[in-house]
Amino acid sequence: MQNTIEIEKIAPMLDVHPIHLKMFLLRNSSISSEADFIHAFKNYKQENPKPFVKWVGGKRQLLKQFRDLNLYPPEGFNPKTATYFEPFVGGGAMFFDLLPKKAVLSDMNLELVTTYNIIKSNVSGLIKKLKEHQSNNSKNYFIEIRAQILQGMSDTDVAARFIYLNRTCFNGLYRVNKSGQFNVPFGENKNPLICDEVNLRKISSSLVNTKIIHQDYKKILEKAKKGDFIYFDPPYYPVNLTSNFTNYTKEGFLENEQEELRNTFVELSKRGCFVMLSNSDTPFINTLYSNLGKKIKIHKVLATRAINSKSEGRGRINEVVVINY
Repeated sequence: MQNTIEIEKIAPMLDVHPIHLKMFLLRNSSISSEADFIHAFKNYKQENPKPFVKWVGGKRQLLKQFRDLNLYPPEGFNPKTATYFEPFVGGGAMFFDLLPKKAVLSDMNLELVTTYNIIKSNVSGLIKKLKEHQSNNSKNYFIEIRAQILQGMSDTDVAARFIYLNRTCFNGLYRVNKSGQFNVPFGENKNPLICDEVNLRKISSSLVNTKIIHQDYKKILEKAKKGDFIYFDPPYYPVNLTSNFTNYTKEGFLENEQEELRNTFVELSKRGCFVMLSNSDTPFINTLYSNLGKKIKIHKVLATRAINSKSEGRGRINEVVVINY
């Protein structure tokens, strides 16, 4: 069957990387003709799940640039045998684009990880709760839900609260104070899509064989092996003193943390993993990832940033992409 479907020939016709087709073929091995395969893949792409939250630095808009610049996915990544890791998963745009057969998603944001796991294990219960939020939505209701203490709440209620606040808060910004309490104001959006039932069910299906873990990114060193693909999308280093809106946990992520991440990048590279990292285009980050050997290279992409507390912080801005392949 594989001899009748020429992946390398079909990929340019569909404007996708061959790896996407290989992974689709793994999940649809019963398709034997090229015409049926092309038709099925087009339908599959149209029905792909998309991120369920609006997230600072989301990568959905950059996927085409990544592909056009040959930054993603790495040519040598074998979806049959290797694992995809995303330790700062956030909205998960890269994961939902790649939809690998084997994946480990993780994050230090416990509410986010809880939400992923509830979508995976109890999507119907989540949808029911989100519909309640949808019917009750107002500024006063938002303030009431925002003030809730998570301790003692069920995981389903935590997940529904997380999505509700993200969909209704100002600019879709997720930010917590030093106590770890969500503190973004109401967004005044007249018709927020609080319960996207169709997409949530698609996401639930896509997560069946995926591990979603609440853990520090450095734990990935204990599991990643040669040939695995790791994408790091950490809280960005601030471009100025007032732009640090990427702290989505109460712990910061500044110079020391960025240096530790660089060391992890280098260690994974030595191990033979394919590693990709995004960050802000600042002198500190450029210096941090310079002179690390011939394989590790810095590239630049142009992003549109709509999430910021100040309008001048939105718009087109360069970002750094570091790869070792």
